Amino acid sequence: MTNRRLVKVITGVLILAVLLPVVLSIWLAHYQAQEIFTEELDDYADRVMMRTDKVLAQAKQAIKEIDAFQGAPCSPEHRMAMRRVSYSNRYIQEVLYLDNLTPQCSSLENHSRGGALPPPRRITPDGYRAWLTPQNDIGIKRLMGALGSDRHVVMIDPVSLIDVLPFGTWVIDVALINTDNNQVITSSAPFKPGAIAHIQRHHLTQLKFNGTLYNVKRYPELGVAIIARAPLAPLEKRWHRQMLIWLPFGLLMSLLLSGFLVHYLRRLQSPHYRMLDAINAREIEVYYQPIVTLGSGKIVGAEALTRWPQGDGSFLSPDMFIPLAEQTGLMPQLTTLVIEKVFEDLGDWLHQHPEQHVSINLNPGDLTSPDLPARLHEQLARWQIAPSQIALELTERGFADPTISAPAIAAFRKAGHAVYIDDFGTGYSSLSYLQNLDVDIIKIDKSFVSALEYKNVTPHIIEMAKTLGLAMVAEGIETEGQREWLRNHGVQFGQGWLYSKALPKEAFMAWAEENLRYPLTPALSPGERE
Repeated sequence: MTNRRLVKVITGVLILAVLLPVVLSIWLAHYQAQEIFTEELDDYADRVMMRTDKVLAQAKQAIKEIDAFQGAPCSPEHRMAMRRVSYSNRYIQEVLYLDNLTPQCSSLENHSRGGALPPPRRITPDGYRAWLTPQNDIGIKRLMGALGSDRHVVMIDPVSLIDVLPFGTWVIDVALINTDNNQVITSSAPFKPGAIAHIQRHHLTQLKFNGTLYNVKRYPELGVAIIARAPLAPLEKRWHRQMLIWLPFGLLMSLLLSGFLVHYLRRLQSPHYRMLDAINAREIEVYYQPIVTLGSGKIVGAEALTRWPQGDGSFLSPDMFIPLAEQTGLMPQLTTLVIEKVFEDLGDWLHQHPEQHVSINLNPGDLTSPDLPARLHEQLARWQIAPSQIALELTERGFADPTISAPAIAAFRKAGHAVYIDDFGTGYSSLSYLQNLDVDIIKIDKSFVSALEYKNVTPHIIEMAKTLGLAMVAEGIETEGQREWLRNHGVQFGQGWLYSKALPKEAFMAWAEENLRYPLTPALSPGERE
């Protein structure tokens, strides 16, 4: 992934880092509040279910006790036994003795006055008969539950099945529903028929309906459902309380994450990372400035110069980004890119013109690179170019330590490459290392060429080069007078705007081809020659 894409990704993540913890904290607050709310409602429904289990178990035990009586039916002893069973079991309201579904006597009456019971609405898996009936011996109009064997029936108040106190912090109501017809058997508060019908129709275990949460527990043995409900309004209050806990945490996480990402984003947008991205994306371009013979004006080669295009169409000066590359350790990558582009741009052209060369600027650190000689050899073989067609330029800083630079220069020259000293006279003491280094050409810095009229340093540089038998290239020639002076003083080659500025590859090759046909007279450009 390129640095530019990474910046876009990090920017997107930064937006999420600001929003997500806050949104997540709000969601967590709501989720936790709802979980607590739902768990309390479910817990209450479970406790009602446990009460129903307990009541049903007590009713079955009571039937077993009274069925064990061996005396005459409805005798004083029998009625006393029924009373003992009713009295000793708190959930049993009445015990009846039946003869073919018709009550004969009970724990309350010597002779039952009620009519025959209807066929049971359900038979439990263990053989007990179950009814829902308003029938009783004391004339109370109330629906009761009845559970019995062939001889005895115990009457149960349905309220006892749901008479469980809620432990929550809000009001919870519960109802016992006949699942056969959705009839409300008993309820702690009025229930909306629409909710019950919807629950039963879709066999739901939970429902939110008109601002109320319903929890459903079915009891198939009796054919009933236990429905607990609670209004949702308290949930909103609990949610707000939970937000007081979670929202500050979310804001803190948002600040920490966004701070980290902003720091990382600034790093990615720093000049170092922008340049690394430009190198990886191969956005750094190579321009070529012709080098000509001062006497004939004929091209002999070119210097490869880097250009970094910016988003606004301008170019960042090499004086700015080359030091940046040196300081941040990007020079090896930049040198590799320049070498690859030189061969990609001019490989075919150099093969067709074996007398031409291109000089490539190296950084002092490139001298010790173990990969550079192999990379040059590989490219030369691929494009079938002679080593002499690739010259290497080093600034005087590159020769600061002769113990390192001298062996490296010797190895490059042995491989067939010419070695230039770039910007000669602007760095270290020139004479001291020129005597110890085996180089081919010195390049006179343009600052000395510009000062020909009022400084006398340049003649000394020229004489020094002549004494050591070195060829010379003058940089920055802009006037005919400078060219004539340099040529008259023995400088062989030159480059500068008098001849041409640095050109992109297509423009350079066009300029060079015309120059080869018509060697340049400085007063005329190649396009002006016939």
